[in-house]
Amino acid sequence: MSQNAHTPRRLSPSARMALGLFARYGTILGLAAMIIAFSILSPRAFPSVSNFTNVINQASLAMIIAGGLTMAVIVGELDLSIGFAASLHGLLATGLIVSNKLPIPIAIAIVIALGALIGFVNGFIVTRMKVNSVIATLGVGTILTGLAFAYTSGVPIVSGVPEAFLQLSLGRWLFGIPNNIIIMILVLGTLWVVVERTSIGQEIQAVGGNPSAARLAGIDVARVKTLGFVISGMCAALTGILLASRLGSGTTSAADSYLLTAFAAVFLGSATLRDGEFHVFGTFVGALIIAFGFNGLNIFGAPTFSQYIFQGTILIVAVGLSSLGRLIAESSQRAPHHDCKNCQLGNLCP
Repeated sequence: MSQNAHTPRRLSPSARMALGLFARYGTILGLAAMIIAFSILSPRAFPSVSNFTNVINQASLAMIIAGGLTMAVIVGELDLSIGFAASLHGLLATGLIVSNKLPIPIAIAIVIALGALIGFVNGFIVTRMKVNSVIATLGVGTILTGLAFAYTSGVPIVSGVPEAFLQLSLGRWLFGIPNNIIIMILVLGTLWVVVERTSIGQEIQAVGGNPSAARLAGIDVARVKTLGFVISGMCAALTGILLASRLGSGTTSAADSYLLTAFAAVFLGSATLRDGEFHVFGTFVGALIIAFGFNGLNIFGAPTFSQYIFQGTILIVAVGLSSLGRLIAESSQRAPHHDCKNCQLGNLCP
């Protein structure tokens, strides 16, 4: 077999540049095009401050849970338990307040602490027991679903929910801005600062980039990965609490659907401004794309099944763009050097 048969094809500089621009800015351009198109097609209903506020308010919970998932994905793992966990947390928070008569702040603190504990368990199973994160978190999520049904025998908690708890999600305590938006900004802002501006954030990115190199540099890889799961668990708990407050009830499967939305937002985000790298701001942009897409479909009266088709398509496109970004990054690292005989012969540099 000839040597050329083993030679990997390389992108030309112009093709690499074009694909790089598309991979980095395609999601932002897509979001802008979507907003412009919906504004033209529905000039009265869509392009208004009230509608935009409503879109972000509705998407805020998905942004919070997706922000937590981003932390797990950055360290190189997946957390499939978040939707099931959020459902349990919302149910438990409602039960502690209604049935056990606990003060709302104490109930919230207990549930968020439980979210951290579930995240720690996920991290322990993955890092210490060496179970694949997909299997581990899916198993934990299934257990949590069983616990949710055991807690209320599958019966929703709908009566006796105090108004103060409802106002946690429905209220507008600061400048008339919905509380969920304020909380979302605080959560995502904090996560962004942690990842981008702190030493622990550097460790998180190092572990996600190359765990072996991070370990050689003295970083406790297991500890950092577990931290990613703990943050993911806490964000899932907060999402469940806010969703129960918004719905005014606790149900066993209220937040299950957030899993797919969160993953779509995270992978869309990895194709935003960076070459296949997961980051908090990208997740925010990805969640906006999904939210405005749903909003546009609702305004135009699209049937319910179209939303599932849209979300599934978005997830596939998101993963594809993320893979394209990583491919371009790898291609850039392998770009031929003009003075290198190996590159001129079509071989990789030593």
